[in-house]
Amino acid sequence: MNRRIVVKIGSSSLTSEEGGLSRDKVRFFADELAGLRRAGHQVLLVTSGAVAAGFRRIGYRTRPKLVHEKQAAAAVGQALLMKAYQEAFAAHDIPVAQILLTRPDFGNRERAQNAQRTIEELLKLQAVPIINENDTVATDELKFSENDTLSALVANLTKADGLYILTDIEGLYTADPRKDPNARRIEQIDAITEDLYRIAGGAGSAVGTGGMRSKIEAARIAMGGGVATFIGRVTEPGDLTLAVEGRGRGTYFTTSLHSLPAKKQWIGFLSVPQGRIVVDAGAEAALLHGGKSLLPAGITGAEGEFHPGDVVEVVNAEGKTIGRGVSNYAAWQITAVAGLPSDEAQRRVEAPRVEVIHRDEWVTTHVKKEAEIHE
Repeated sequence: MNRRIVVKIGSSSLTSEEGGLSRDKVRFFADELAGLRRAGHQVLLVTSGAVAAGFRRIGYRTRPKLVHEKQAAAAVGQALLMKAYQEAFAAHDIPVAQILLTRPDFGNRERAQNAQRTIEELLKLQAVPIINENDTVATDELKFSENDTLSALVANLTKADGLYILTDIEGLYTADPRKDPNARRIEQIDAITEDLYRIAGGAGSAVGTGGMRSKIEAARIAMGGGVATFIGRVTEPGDLTLAVEGRGRGTYFTTSLHSLPAKKQWIGFLSVPQGRIVVDAGAEAALLHGGKSLLPAGITGAEGEFHPGDVVEVVNAEGKTIGRGVSNYAAWQITAVAGLPSDEAQRRVEAPRVEVIHRDEWVTTHVKKEAEIHE
């Protein structure tokens, strides 16, 4: 069956031992993607590597660490990275196209639709869209996580059939495989939970090498859009085809328990929240377990400057995010009615409806504690 596939390749999979871009590795992945094309699949590539490609060409002896240095290296390296891909895919007579995106491009529906239409036209014309973050203009608070989040958003935006996040470790393990001889690879995950984030470890940990936590978060985003996800290793010819066929060296994340309509996908994952609403324990339980809307009585405060129609995060008393929704109130209105019964709130301020966030415009992002995995 022909499928639409998004493949994400990180910097660690594209660099040489010296830290620069490896053209041999670029050619290897181009060959793998071309194999998928020959099998009839549509292919989109989300790639890192611009900094690696550019830092020496611009004059840095080692990979830069400061933001403005990385941005300068990326500005030079992006052209070199695309040239490497262009030459590698040319061997298969496949045209490529560059698309640079930032987080706000997904938060703005018109810009997101423009990007989607462009990608659809490129696929129609048999080109491979090569997508990267626009590093030279992205700010820290609006950046993606190692392009993992970007790949998940692209997969949802384009209604892909599968997301394949390639890394230097063969998926997610029950423990650090380099320290624990009893560590076992998790073959399949049906629901992402707090246990999985704990297993993944923090940045720089052995199991979390390459940012495994960010990859799990990307899988959660993709699963919310009904996109099955693979996180694993591709190092030998044919490995990517095996991964697509369900026989890859990695962990598969299913979509059996996760699928949101397009509107809720945008609210939950594509939008950029403009503020936060703090709720008490009763409202938290009603939102997470009662299938209820958010009313003024359950609110204890608001943060930021937002207006009716803006997407906001909702946090509990401990400051933990439990979900997102479209607010029917401005921030100042919420402050004025926080904790009040609905009839009193309506007398205090003018709002289009009594619900601060209606259930139809609410997405839970809270994760359960217990894992549902298959080893």
